[in-house]
Amino acid sequence: MPLSESTVVGVLLAAGAGRRYGKPKVLVEGWLEIAVSALRDGGCGDVILVLGAAEVPAPPGVTAIMAPDWAQGLSASVRAGLAEAQRKQADYAVVHVIDTPDVGAAVVARVLERALGSQSGLARAYFGERPGHPVVIARDHWAGVLAGLSGDQGAGVYLRDAPGVEAVECGDLASGCDVDVSSDRR
Repeated sequence: MPLSESTVVGVLLAAGAGRRYGKPKVLVEGWLEIAVSALRDGGCGDVILVLGAAEVPAPPGVTAIMAPDWAQGLSASVRAGLAEAQRKQADYAVVHVIDTPDVGAAVVARVLERALGSQSGLARAYFGERPGHPVVIARDHWAGVLAGLSGDQGAGVYLRDAPGVEAVECGDLASGCDVDVSSDRR
């Protein structure tokens, strides 16, 4: 289905406490704006911000939701984000994380384009040999993703075994590295 006929939402996972970082990463100056811009400018018509450990005002036009069980791990955030995407009747969810600030709109657009052009509707950014974010998941796969979620495991469990997942090399655009430790704490 072409993008012009699809409803694509970004699901920004930002609920964690950031224990190794020293504070919730959604509170790091500029990261929320960078991630929201990457999703919007990369092709998402709407952005869902999944919060938990910290509450912040949502940027204009962003839907903020709380993952009440966020402390259970990444699975709680993915579950809450996909539930909101379902309420919005989206066709695709572009799942992204707050702690990859060098991932911009070009990465999101490349991964989304591959998902939209594939039969599976599944695509995942790769940075060299390392899988990362964003990942694009067509609605047909949400039930399978949700069934496999537990603890601090996200959609990766489902994506490892799902047929037709497009591996989209993005190492020329970003490092895709999760920033887990603040430079103040090194």
